[in-house]
Amino acid sequence: MSHFQGFLERAKSKSKVNKQTLDKLKSKKPSWLDEAFSFYHEQAFQKINCIDCANCCKTTSPIFYQKDIERLARGLRIKPSEFIEKYLRLDDDQDFVLQTAPCPFLGKDNYCGVYEDRPAACREYPHTNRKNIHQILELCFKNTMVCPAVLEIVENIQQDPRLRKMPG
Repeated sequence: MSHFQGFLERAKSKSKVNKQTLDKLKSKKPSWLDEAFSFYHEQAFQKINCIDCANCCKTTSPIFYQKDIERLARGLRIKPSEFIEKYLRLDDDQDFVLQTAPCPFLGKDNYCGVYEDRPAACREYPHTNRKNIHQILELCFKNTMVCPAVLEIVENIQQDPRLRKMPG
């Protein structure tokens, strides 16, 4: 069994408890949450190398904002309208996302072919070291099924003594 397959099985088996934990944190909004996510984010990324995985690039699409489209089009030396036509589509929320997965800019070596110009959502992924993390805990839950680092962060949050001290 591959390392990634093991991750997927673990993520699925812990899905219910992860959802319950994140729902509790979202409703309680503890003051220590941002600090804990940031700490466990740093810990996870000392062990996990994104290039070894690249599952986010293989299975999901970032939202492309106008600034992202313009920056990428400029980097590829094409017009923004051409970039949209060639690579993007509108999703159900009327956001621009990639037409296909994996990302067309992901190389066989898992390196990004447009790294310097990549969208803001890619730059910020997996969004676990930001302020007001309670606002995106639903996204964090979804990302436990995509990113081994997010799964590890949530598992560490579950072991955090401050969580056990929380009422309810």
